[in-house]
Amino acid sequence: MEDNRIRWVDKFIIAAIIQGGIITAMAFMVVGFQITFTDVNIMQYLSLSFEGPAKWFFIGIIFYLIIVVAIAVTALFYNHLEINLKQKFSGGLKALAWIHLIGMNVGGAGAMLYMIFAGLAGSGVLSLFTEGTLGTQDPAVMDSFIEPIGAFVGLLGIGVICGGIGFIIAYKRIKNVL
Repeated sequence: MEDNRIRWVDKFIIAAIIQGGIITAMAFMVVGFQITFTDVNIMQYLSLSFEGPAKWFFIGIIFYLIIVVAIAVTALFYNHLEINLKQKFSGGLKALAWIHLIGMNVGGAGAMLYMIFAGLAGSGVLSLFTEGTLGTQDPAVMDSFIEPIGAFVGLLGIGVICGGIGFIIAYKRIKNVL
């Protein structure tokens, strides 16, 4: 009898593919805006203003890429548990896995997207997209992003901690320690 349920490994792989698609779409958007606004070299402007709010743009992009890889690597843990060790995720383990999946994807992506947006807003590049002209740097705008970024990072942390607890419980069950 074949098991047709979607395993956790599949959910995390699908999530990594979706997150990879999002960061790719964002890259295409930046290229598209650069093609549209040829009088301003957006990436050069951001890199020249790295000391200011623009650093949040680059940090957000780099961390977003790390989140995509982390989600894909997490799938390997679930693959090992579900397929190699034949561990079933039900009850509390299933709840921890859901928190892990949601925390990494919503918390991780949310924090990084807010950081990217904050970098664009604070550096004045966002006004290029909305008004057609490059705005001035406004480091004070960054203050409005602190709480949402912190909340999303908190959700990410809760997700990762719950995933780690789930892994430990699953391994202990397999080894008949619990």
